Amino acid sequence: MESNTVTVSSLVDAPIDKVWRLWTEPDHIKQWNHASEDWHTTEAENDLRAGGKFRSRMEAKDKSMGFDFEGVYEEIQVNHLIQYRLEDDRKVTISFVSEGEQTKVVETFDAESMNPLEMQRQGWQAILDNFKKYVEAN
Repeated sequence: MESNTVTVSSLVDAPIDKVWRLWTEPDHIKQWNHASEDWHTTEAENDLRAGGKFRSRMEAKDKSMGFDFEGVYEEIQVNHLIQYRLEDDRKVTISFVSEGEQTKVVETFDAESMNPLEMQRQGWQAILDNFKKYVEAN
């Protein structure tokens, strides 16, 4: 099966250490990890090390549906890089690049085959946009 790769990015108006902390700490993940306002993350666990696991419970606020977003970390370079594999073996790479007092966050992921590529790109970009808003407001 051929895999399509999608990349989304955002320039966050915050230094890299703050961006990293708010990206990786479970209490913060629960605040920004949703693609639309009618969804939220009710639980987040994060064992941030190679071989460590993470899980975010994402649910519709009306409780009509939900799912666990989870995987295993393959590589962690603090303040620079996160690589992991999802349960369905798709790979995700996130890079953090300091640009003065700003940080560029770039996510590249293997698309899944259930939904159109553009829909996946929009969903991941929406979550990244929520992250940017959350970091800049805190």
